[in-house]
Amino acid sequence: MCGLAHSGMLRCPLLMRQEGNQWITLALLRTNQIMKSIDEHIAKDQDKIAEARAKGDEAMVRHLEEELESLKEFKDHHPEDDHDPTSLEMYCENNPEAAECRIYDD
Repeated sequence: MCGLAHSGMLRCPLLMRQEGNQWITLALLRTNQIMKSIDEHIAKDQDKIAEARAKGDEAMVRHLEEELESLKEFKDHHPEDDHDPTSLEMYCENNPEAAECRIYDD
């Protein structure tokens, strides 16, 4: 079971292990290209939506529009934070009661 610590670090036995006071990353959650900022991710999704529309790929358009809406909502709720949130962060934003989103004290 994964959860976020107050430090913002993801604590997941399958992905990280603790050695003394340090957590060692064993695997990365994100395999897609990491953007420098949420604004860059929003712009990239807008470009991808236009490309998918031009190809007639409505399923991809719907997927990207949902992601874009989540990104904009995250940005509205965190105006001081410009990092590109992970899908787990966006999921936890909308589902704070989910087991994956539990926060543990260090």
